[in-house]
Amino acid sequence: MAGWKSYYGKRGETSVTNQDHPEYQYLDLLRDVMESGRDEKEFNTGIVFRGVFGRQIRFDLSKGFPLLTTKKVFMRGILHELIWFLKGSSNVKYLVDNDVHIWDEWAYKGYKATQIKNTSVKILSQEEFISKIKENEKFAKKWGELGPVYGVQWRKWPASDGRKIDQVAWAIEKIKKTPHRRHIVISAWNPEFVYEMAASGKSVALPPCHTLFQFNIKGNKLSCQLYQRSADLFLGVPFNIASYALFTMIFAHVTGYEAGDFVHTFGDAHIYENHYSQVREQLKREPRPFPTMKINPNLKNIDDIKFEDFTLENYDPHPVIKGEVTVVGGF
Repeated sequence: MAGWKSYYGKRGETSVTNQDHPEYQYLDLLRDVMESGRDEKEFNTGIVFRGVFGRQIRFDLSKGFPLLTTKKVFMRGILHELIWFLKGSSNVKYLVDNDVHIWDEWAYKGYKATQIKNTSVKILSQEEFISKIKENEKFAKKWGELGPVYGVQWRKWPASDGRKIDQVAWAIEKIKKTPHRRHIVISAWNPEFVYEMAASGKSVALPPCHTLFQFNIKGNKLSCQLYQRSADLFLGVPFNIASYALFTMIFAHVTGYEAGDFVHTFGDAHIYENHYSQVREQLKREPRPFPTMKINPNLKNIDDIKFEDFTLENYDPHPVIKGEVTVVGGF
């Protein structure tokens, strides 16, 4: 990685305390990709991205909630998305109703692909489509579906005998009864609904990027490790870090443990070319202290979770850095 100091600005001119800030793990991963990554073209769109394979970062959750500070991150959207996952939902209406639009493109992509075949029907713009999702229950039920995405696989995994397996409830029960077992794993990767392995018309809208995660108890602390097969470092990963860190805290809270570490393991970690300038801007910024996330002490059951159960305190980030979502199909 020789040369990154002159290209991005020298790291190391701040206090020792700030140099030890855990956010530098993320910033150093951005530098790693920009300096050492290989440029490739995404095969079905031609979009260029630069990536590396096999990296890991970790956050001690006793030292603050890892919501990145070198750009403002949309915590309200992260929280609503996590609640949506935990409800086992596959329809974007809950998100749209709460003005969270991070999954809009995927629902609209499916709608548009179907409607293009029908020349007698006017194709709605994405804005018109989302407005109709919000206003029309029948339309939302038909066109807001994304297939068996994360929440469905977590909470309603379709078994071969017709049962719906609730992996989240199972994991919580195992943590409570046999906390030192090493098999508390939740998977979102179900080959029956992925790519060519799926039956015609059954493939999920976006094959799971954050593929599986494992909980582990050491002493009185609960930790979680996520394996993410494909990681959009600029836009997606700040969401993923905060979401799974909060998920770890929630699991610790409802099972009676302290939150330990969130460990984030990456397969293909990449930056899209339309985010290069934004990454350069972010790498000029110094991290600020992480905020604190507080969970309602009365929350006992994960099925009762609601937005009001969470309070974020002392979040003082640098300004937002905007970037367009690169919709490439999850490849």
